[in-house]
Amino acid sequence: MHTQPRVDIVYLWVNGNDPSWRLKRQQAAAQLNTQSLDAMAVYSNVEGRFRDNEELRFSLRALERYFPQHGHVYIVTDGQTPHWLQASDRLTLIDHRTLIPEAARPTFDSGHIESYIHHIAGLSEQFFYLNDDVFFGAPVNLADWFWDGGLYVGWSNEPAVSQEPMRADAPALENACRLSCQWLGEPPAGSPYAHTYRTFAHSPRPLLRSMLYQLEGLAPDLFAMVRSTVFRVWDKPTIVSDFVLRWALAQGQAQVRDYTHVHVSTGAPEAAQQLDRLQVLLGTLDFFCINDTTDDAHPGDPRLAEVRGLLQTLFTQPSRFERGSPPLGVRPLRSLACAFP
Repeated sequence: MHTQPRVDIVYLWVNGNDPSWRLKRQQAAAQLNTQSLDAMAVYSNVEGRFRDNEELRFSLRALERYFPQHGHVYIVTDGQTPHWLQASDRLTLIDHRTLIPEAARPTFDSGHIESYIHHIAGLSEQFFYLNDDVFFGAPVNLADWFWDGGLYVGWSNEPAVSQEPMRADAPALENACRLSCQWLGEPPAGSPYAHTYRTFAHSPRPLLRSMLYQLEGLAPDLFAMVRSTVFRVWDKPTIVSDFVLRWALAQGQAQVRDYTHVHVSTGAPEAAQQLDRLQVLLGTLDFFCINDTTDDAHPGDPRLAEVRGLLQTLFTQPSRFERGSPPLGVRPLRSLACAFP
């Protein structure tokens, strides 16, 4: 009888509302020199990038509803714990201190942090990586995400990226596309692969642990570059969410698949319509993303309350990881130490 390999889940999470963490962030920004400040990417240090609007709580509810057979859940965080989190032997908190070398901390750049996730001890070969604003939106069929020796990727609905060098005023994912194509170079003659100047959808990211280790050896310059940041820098964009996927396409280890998805930008004028569309389509969407683009809005901004209210309406059933839910397999919460080679 064929047994499906375990597929773990890795989240990045931060509570930007935490006073101690906010002080750490403020001190780190104050220590940047003029050159570093000038190099910061657009929206790299706004409130919306770090705000906790309880997205993780509802992303875990979506995970339990649509992918109950998931493997272990790892939450990578900077010494923080969600106030609602319940102990479970299916979940481990990963502190930055056990994953990222001391010389590289603190960092507030998700592209930097995610470059280490394959070093999590015990992580399965096939795994999903999610930011906390990404949600499964329909029952998960693993054959839609992984194939034997490879994975599937999906494009965003955004317009194609212009074929020019990285730009200081460009969004990180656009610059990541440009950087990846530049590093990969021109495909060899006769290759079925051709550079496509599009960005990847903000989705649950299917990844292979061995692939990340392989690329860490093949592209040490890119990994070192993104691991040098404190805040997101315009010319050092994320590589896990672009380069890894584009390289896999070029090597024949990834295939493009059309996914049904919705992307909500909470600060956009059409946000209300996007949320309405999400409510109508939930259950038929492979995934959705609710991107907090309210930037420096006050915590009491009604747009944030509207998102929380909708998520509560869509996902009323608490996951096993919430206090007050059935204590399945309970043991004390643990923070896993990962030796960095």
